[in-house]
Parts: sequence; C-alpha cells; structure tokens
Amino acid sequence: MNLLEKEALIQEKAVELESATPQEIIAWAVETFPNITFACSFGAEDVVLVDILQKVSPATDIFYLDTDFHFKETYETRDKLMNRYDLQFVRVSPLISPADQERQHGAELWKKDPNTCCNIRKVEPLTRVLSKYEAWITGIRRDQAPTRANAKKIEYDVKFGLVKFNPIADWTSEDVWNYIHSNGLVYNPLHDQNYPSIGCEHCTRPVMPGEDARAGRWAESEKTECGLHK
Repeated sequence: MNLLEKEALIQEKAVELESATPQEIIAWAVETFPNITFACSFGAEDVVLVDILQKVSPATDIFYLDTDFHFKETYETRDKLMNRYDLQFVRVSPLISPADQERQHGAELWKKDPNTCCNIRKVEPLTRVLSKYEAWITGIRRDQAPTRANAKKIEYDVKFGLVKFNPIADWTSEDVWNYIHSNGLVYNPLHDQNYPSIGCEHCTRPVMPGEDARAGRWAESEKTECGLHK
C-alpha cells in the first residue's frame, strides 16, 4: 500500500469508525497494520487501553518512554500492570543519562529550557522507537486540551510518518473512570491526589480546584505539550 492509498484508507475509515468502540477500532488497527505499537504513559487513559489490548490483541507491543524522571508511583503502576497481565513493556530510554544532560546543558534543564529537555528525554526516543513501526496507538482524548480537540480516531501522523489510532478520542474523563472502576483496573494513585495528568516529577504539580486538567503540566512555563502529539 503506497502513501496515497494509505491516506485514502485512513480518511475513509476515520469517518466510518468514528462511532465505533475502542475495541472495534483496535481490532481493525491490529488486523490492518500488524506492525503496530501502543505508547503507554501509565496514566488513566492508558491503563484502560492496556486492558483493552490484552483482551483484543495481547501480542501487540506496548512501550513506554522512561525519561528517568517519572514519579515513583508511575514506576509502581508499571510493575502492577506487568504482574496483573503477565506482560513485558518495552522500555525506551533517552540517549543520554540525567548526569550527562546536566554536564552538557547545566542543572535543571527542565526549568531553563523545558522544550529541549522534552526533546532529549521524550521526542527523540519516541522518534527512534516509532521508526520501527507502521502504526501506533495513543490514549489522547479531545477534551484534554485545545491542542487535542480535533484529534481523529484514525489519522495520518505527519510528524512521525505513520498511522495513528486514538481509540478513546471521544471519551470524557468520566468515561475513563467508569471503565477503570467497573473493571477493577490498576491505576496511578497520584490521580487520587489531584494529578489528572501525570508527566515527569520535575514538571508536574497537583491541579487546584477550578483549573484546567492539564494546568499542572509545565506550570511555570507557557508549554502545554511535550511534542509527542502534533
């Protein structure tokens, strides 16, 4: 399938499957693009998709970006998911260690230049791992942020040059938590401590009453996305 044929198929299926369930979308995704992976950050949306994938296509690769700066609760959630489903997550790491980053860029790069820090610890590793696949699955939702409001359930990811599936793009936060509780899923306990969106420990704070759900991410800067999603 050449690029034009692929883009035409994606546009057609984006319309056709807009009202489909996440299970139906993932089933079509893994059948049509067997060389597919799921990017897991161990947040609420992603534990839902881990559960669905284990029921629909348990052999599909699931990777996570280990920035070296995650909360301990995030790593603990990873371990609990591994034990629950008896699976191995693919660990993807930056090319340089935190110590090397400090030597090259100075201390606390995330404060001085959060974009560069994210590029080193997230964007480059993601670009590297996605180069091995023809499609990927994410847990982004349209109501998470204005930058995600137009996300389609199936789209061509121009930035990384592959097909992108957002199976729960039309879900609300309530939908996510209903699924988690009704299925008794493991989830990051920081969600119960006013962390609706969880990134690196240095750049994430609790969200105060009345704030946007992503207000706790890069709160000291104008940055709203790490660069993984166009």
